[in-house]
Amino acid sequence: MSADSSTAERKKKVVGRPFKKGQSGNPGGLPKDLKEVITLARSHTVTAINALATIAQKGTSEAAVIAASEALLNRAWGKPKDTVEIDGNSKLTVIINRGD
Repeated sequence: MSADSSTAERKKKVVGRPFKKGQSGNPGGLPKDLKEVITLARSHTVTAINALATIAQKGTSEAAVIAASEALLNRAWGKPKDTVEIDGNSKLTVIINRGD
C-alpha cells in the first residue's frame, strides 16, 4: 500500500459525530424478530438463574461450579472493572487486575 492511499484512507474516517444532530444511526431500531428473541430469552431468566444456582451449589465439576458462580455474580454485581496502577518511580510499572 502506498503512502498516498493510506493517507486517503485515514481522511475517510469520521471523527466525532458521524450523523447530523438529532439524526439516528439506527432509525429502524432492532428488527422485530430480534426483539421477539430477546423477549423470549428474558422470559427464561428465572429458570436460568435457578439452574446456575443449582450448579453453583451442587455441581460435580469444579469448573462448572466456578463458571456458574461467576455468571451469577456478574449478573448480580456486574463484571469486575479492569484497574491499572502506575508506580510513581522512574520505572513504569503497570498492574492489570481483571478480577480473575
